Amino acid sequence: MVILVVEDEPLVRLFLTDFLDEAGFKVFEAVNADEAITILQARPDVQVIISDIEMPGSMNGLELAWAVHERWPGIGVVITSGRERPGPDDLSEKVAFLAKPYLPDTMTTLIRQMATPHVIEAASSNVA
Repeated sequence: MVILVVEDEPLVRLFLTDFLDEAGFKVFEAVNADEAITILQARPDVQVIISDIEMPGSMNGLELAWAVHERWPGIGVVITSGRERPGPDDLSEKVAFLAKPYLPDTMTTLIRQMATPHVIEAASSNVA
C-alpha cells in the first residue's frame, strides 16, 4: 500500500514516515500541498494521503483534501492537526480527521480501513 505524507514539520514527518514504513507501507513525503500535487501526478499508485492542516504554500491541508477529492476521488485522505479542528463543512465524507498527538496504531488501523476494498454482493435469488 502506498502512502503520501504531507507534513511541513521535519520531526513529525520523520516519525510518521518511520512508523508507517515499519508497518509495511511504501511511503512518500511532501513538505507542502504543492509538492504533494506534483507527487500525485507522477505516482498514480498512491492510495492514502496523510496531511497536516497548517502548511506553507498555496494550499493548506483542508484545501489539499478537496483538491484530491476532485482530481483523484479514489484516494483516501487523513487530515491531522494539533491546533485546528475542522468544521462540519470543511471535509468531505471520505476524509478522516485525527487530532495530534495520536497513537501510531490508530493511524495504521485507519489507513487500512480506508484502503480496504468493500465488496457489496447482490442479493441472490433462490433458483432451483
